[in-house]
Amino acid sequence: MRFRDLVESYDRLEATTKRLEMRAILSELIRKARPSELAEVLYLSQGLLRPEYEGIELGMADSLARKAVAIATGREDRALAESLKHTGDLGTTAALLWPKGRLDAAEPLTVNGVYEGLLGIANASGEGSQEAKIRLLVELLSRAVAAEAKYLIRAVLGRLRLGVREMTILDALTDAFSERSKEGRETIEAAFNVSSDLGLVAEALAEGGVAGLGRIRLTVGRPVRSMLAEREPTLAAVLERMEGKAAMEYKYDGLRIQAHVPARGPVRLFSRRLEEVGAQFPELVGEIGRTVKRTPVILEGECVPFNPGTDEILPFQEISRRRGRKHGLERMQTEVPVCLFVFDLLLDRDESLLDTDFPERRRRLESLIRPTERVRLAKQLVVSEESEAARFFDEAIAAGCEGVMAKSIAAGSAYHPGGRGFWWIKYKREYTAGLADSIDGVVVGAFFGRGRRAGKYGALLMAVYNPENDRYETFCKVGSGFDDALLAALPDRLKPYEIPGRPEDVLTELTPDQWIRPGMVLELKGAELTLSPIHRAAVGKLKPDAGLALRFPRFTGRFREDKGPTDTTTPTELLELYRAQVRQSRPASGDPDASSNVGDPAHARSG
Repeated sequence: MRFRDLVESYDRLEATTKRLEMRAILSELIRKARPSELAEVLYLSQGLLRPEYEGIELGMADSLARKAVAIATGREDRALAESLKHTGDLGTTAALLWPKGRLDAAEPLTVNGVYEGLLGIANASGEGSQEAKIRLLVELLSRAVAAEAKYLIRAVLGRLRLGVREMTILDALTDAFSERSKEGRETIEAAFNVSSDLGLVAEALAEGGVAGLGRIRLTVGRPVRSMLAEREPTLAAVLERMEGKAAMEYKYDGLRIQAHVPARGPVRLFSRRLEEVGAQFPELVGEIGRTVKRTPVILEGECVPFNPGTDEILPFQEISRRRGRKHGLERMQTEVPVCLFVFDLLLDRDESLLDTDFPERRRRLESLIRPTERVRLAKQLVVSEESEAARFFDEAIAAGCEGVMAKSIAAGSAYHPGGRGFWWIKYKREYTAGLADSIDGVVVGAFFGRGRRAGKYGALLMAVYNPENDRYETFCKVGSGFDDALLAALPDRLKPYEIPGRPEDVLTELTPDQWIRPGMVLELKGAELTLSPIHRAAVGKLKPDAGLALRFPRFTGRFREDKGPTDTTTPTELLELYRAQVRQSRPASGDPDASSNVGDPAHARSG
């Protein structure tokens, strides 16, 4: 496939924000691609070179890309800077300044050629790597027409700006290979949730259709997308949902870790965001290998900071000091010791346990782990009375946990990769008339402050991710909870995400001073959820043209670096929090917001 054909599809994707149109464009593109290049097409369309868990990044700074554009166009840096003031995008600037005589390249760029060239840029390292990256990019640009140059530059900067994410691509794959059947869509998504690799899924579909996905199995070294939990407002509601009996576990406030232990070779640790984090926790890598009694296995657990002297669990913020560090790790191991509390077993000696009921997975886990100071089993108790659950909850809080996790022990309590359902329910504390739980939101915009905050960002526009429409829906503007140090650091933290215009996938009625590409997740708390004509979270679900908004929001100080932009609280969860809040405070006279059109959730029990 010519790269120009791919670029034509990109132009069409950039011109629309309608998901159905994007789905149709992607489906058409998938049908055009040869099986051998399909994975490359999908990786490139997401701004990737390999699946996310492999951690391959282009790593090209703006300054290097500008040098390459200057060389390729023969323009001085002053001309580039002037154009950038108007476009705000180096890719668009490159296309505008592209030599008019270069309308057709002698050797048209191919998708494979571009992919290999970008991979070469990503792999350039060590002494002379910056010059090598510029040279490789100039080589690609020298064979590009203006439209191709625009997307080459955006690709190396990691700012493709197409709004294409996994769910839309899965829909497009369904259209291309399964004739839009519901069963086909579910099978395709299940294969992705087990493999976390859209390229692999696409190749299997191209070779054998939906039936060919059977060859994608749980594999050590390839992380599974995490199973997620629902919420309930009371322990009584939790037990009722669990049909009167559940396995209660401490809900540790840490970093969720998936540990892959091969028969030979090093242990690999993956975060919930599918990032490999073993280099940040080398002591766990070594300890897990000595703790398990058999291999290969895949474990899940929560990595928490703790005090070895007192065996106390420390606040989550402590572990964030170790996230992303490349230097001083030996010192950090002493300053911020960690412990992994293991709570699930997904693979046992090459046997997938995803379809195995939870009690059997726990039994096998207990037979596998030889507990040490650094690796232990999550504390668990099977309860059938609310009083038992309450005592266990109090113990969890006293032990430094944030609450409890209730897990179904009924038949069918399998592990559902990437799924959210009432097989697992998290409970942090008793709900009051206000909103007790926290909400994880992603930053999509920033507002300049006034007075003491003049010249700085004073408030952030926050959104939650809606997997049903693959969009981000705003729910509040937050300016509380930021001390002077945080405010001073915000511009640098947000700079990599700044974009000149509204992200195509953000739904809001507000216009911030600076738009922010969804990427940074923050934990917020507030007084209550209310209906709003401005915010779009769960819009139309309770009243026409009204969404949900968080009243009196404040930042808790916790950057959720363990979560990606699509791992936020969902609009459906906000609805549940709103309804729980209404049930607690429903007035006798009847509030219109608490009337029968709100009602209790009528969820079927699902994974």
